[in-house]
Amino acid sequence: MTLTDLCERFRDEAQRRRVQAVIHDRLADDRDQQECRYLMRLWWQLSLSYQEVSIEQLRMNVHKSKLEVVEELISAIRTSPDEVDAWIVTTQQACPVIHDSGFAAYMDQQRPTQ
Repeated sequence: MTLTDLCERFRDEAQRRRVQAVIHDRLADDRDQQECRYLMRLWWQLSLSYQEVSIEQLRMNVHKSKLEVVEELISAIRTSPDEVDAWIVTTQQACPVIHDSGFAAYMDQQRPTQ
């Protein structure tokens, strides 16, 4: 199943960006590089009319719990913009924001000491 039709099904650019923000902030955890790579390919796929990632690649590289969320997103996009809005709300409630501890540690090192 191709995912090249996804970019054309959002209500508007703002809705697409909200979905991308949820993927980035709540699903793509760079502590699991392989999974993160494929979730970010999906992130790109939402803006592209050519294939960046396939559903088969997602199924092979994304853990089951996140894959279910991704499959719900794909279904919502193909159903209606209202379903996409509902997916955003549900996913924000179910998935906490991923905090990049490496970046936080780096920023702590950059702060001047007194």
